[in-house]
Amino acid sequence: MRIVVLAGGIGGARFLRGLLAAAPEAEITVVGNTGDDIHLFGLKVCPDLDTVMYTLGGGIHEEQGWGRADETFTVKEELAAYGVGPEWFGLGDRDFATHIVRTQMLAAGYPLSAVTEALCARWKPGVRLIPMSDDRVETHVLVETDGERKAVHFQEYWVRLRAAVPAHAVVPVGAEAAKPAPGVLEAIAAADVIVFPPSNPVVSIGTILAVPGVREAIAEAGVPVVGLSPIVGDAPVRGMADKVLAAVGVEATAAAVAAHYGSGLLDGWLVDTVDEVAVAEVEAAGIRCRAVPLMMTDLDATTRMAREALALAEEVRA
Repeated sequence: MRIVVLAGGIGGARFLRGLLAAAPEAEITVVGNTGDDIHLFGLKVCPDLDTVMYTLGGGIHEEQGWGRADETFTVKEELAAYGVGPEWFGLGDRDFATHIVRTQMLAAGYPLSAVTEALCARWKPGVRLIPMSDDRVETHVLVETDGERKAVHFQEYWVRLRAAVPAHAVVPVGAEAAKPAPGVLEAIAAADVIVFPPSNPVVSIGTILAVPGVREAIAEAGVPVVGLSPIVGDAPVRGMADKVLAAVGVEATAAAVAAHYGSGLLDGWLVDTVDEVAVAEVEAAGIRCRAVPLMMTDLDATTRMAREALALAEEVRA
């Protein structure tokens, strides 16, 4: 079985761990979000790609869900002593090494997809990890502070501001001119199943879908496309997805997120058992829906979620 997964950071990475356990013989291709990428200290940082790579490769800080395990922050402290910021984004010493290698390879002319493949050669994540594009795409958020509206990088909105101010718009800057990275469209065309994990529907999966050709390829693939709701009980399972959903006019409910993707793209949708009332609404919109436990409390629970997604895909196919 060939499975394509569109993934953001923590939620996507943890779901992939369960998917690998649920379908150990499957050929899994992960199209990773790069809209969160940012340049810091002269280095190219790819938070979502690295979170997937570290999580599946055994190097993630489990409690945080991002960054390296057994991390130290000597370089960050020394930079701060020189007055060099930003101090609100914490890169650890082990993490710095990844970004240094990536930046050196990019400067030597390698595209991001080739760099990602080289980095994964060390971590052996068990999936083929491809960035959504080799072109630069950055998600910016329009906010209002001190009576002035301005656009800030998504990382500044998410990490520094903690999404404490309303988001008036979310814009994947550069997406309209970007091209899918080599292998993305080919993997989608060859897939047996396409999965949207419980990643942020606006700034993770939504940004991937904003790259010209990706949404169209998924819609035309002719295979089941199933998703798992990141909203449980009208609230995000993790993070602040409700803030960016509001910016694009979507309610923070499992049914509203399914409608946001639409029946032209989505064939099946899993909601949590607490949202069972949403099943009828989603199915009325032309998307097959089932209510199952969707909390990734441990690997066993996540594996069961992945099995439910694959079972729904087979139900759609039949």
